[in-house]
Amino acid sequence: MAHVNSRVQKHRDALRVAGLRPVQIWVPDTRRPDFEQECHRQARLVAQADQADAGLQQLLDEAMAEVDGWTE
Repeated sequence: MAHVNSRVQKHRDALRVAGLRPVQIWVPDTRRPDFEQECHRQARLVAQADQADAGLQQLLDEAMAEVDGWTE
């Protein structure tokens, strides 16, 4: 086990030397039994909000028109 810990520490040290730092993030637990149901619930809320915003589609269309040539 000590060998693995040493190897991991060496890798972390190299990342720090490269200018990186470790961070901890929390993400939804996709293994929860209610995960799929919650995704559907939130998607419905977003769809309802989009339908209630009359100017949203126009804003998106205008934004998409401005990205031509960005990748060239």
